[in-house]
Amino acid sequence: MCCRFALQKSHARTVLAKLGILTASFAAGSEDEDNDATLPASRYNIAPGTSLLALRATGDAPRSGFDLRLSAFSPRWGLIPGWAKAPGNPPPANARAETLAEKPAFRDAFRSRRCVVPASGFYEWERCGRDRLPWLFRRRDEAPVFFAALHETWRAPDGAVHQTCALVTTAANAVMAPVHHRMPVMLDGDDALRRWLDPRIAEPVQLGPLLVPWPDELTAALRVSTRVNSVRFDGPDCFAPPGPEEGAQLSLGL
Repeated sequence: MCCRFALQKSHARTVLAKLGILTASFAAGSEDEDNDATLPASRYNIAPGTSLLALRATGDAPRSGFDLRLSAFSPRWGLIPGWAKAPGNPPPANARAETLAEKPAFRDAFRSRRCVVPASGFYEWERCGRDRLPWLFRRRDEAPVFFAALHETWRAPDGAVHQTCALVTTAANAVMAPVHHRMPVMLDGDDALRRWLDPRIAEPVQLGPLLVPWPDELTAALRVSTRVNSVRFDGPDCFAPPGPEEGAQLSLGL
């Protein structure tokens, strides 16, 4: 599963430039990313129920280098199907890859409303007796990753329109497995991104091969401070190593 992740401002710029969807204001932004108000602020503790940066194919955006028209949007994390009379309590933040094609809450979005969520890394917690010890999982080269996600538009009884999303999860790889048995689907390479975002691809048999664990050799796992346990903390200290009182093991690996 994945219920917390981070996206640094520098990675947001990298992602938007890579996909060719920098708006004029983004493209003209300051080279000083820390003080560039045209980019999304760095977030180190993104939790369900909050809005996040996502990217999807759309008919009215400029064509990107991916031969798709892509745009950025800000759905709320926790998917509400368009047909639902009321949101779940809470709305699901994750959708299991193995059942996307069958579950009523996800099957329509799986066929026609797919998106990606860029991230710098994600957190998972190891149970050690009564303690929950946080681990940060990210690429070994510290480049951004792209989570496979689904999105929906839901109209509330009062007429308000809500954009919502869920992250797709799969079985954990060998690096992740000692901490948790599930991990988010991260799309590996440009072809995987293109296929996931392409609305012309709709059959589960075409999409299933994308929904696999991230390669072990690309995965880094680092113990981080327990400050990230609380959603009140959302600064770079969430990436800091644990203090001496929080345990000695600092990394996992093969």
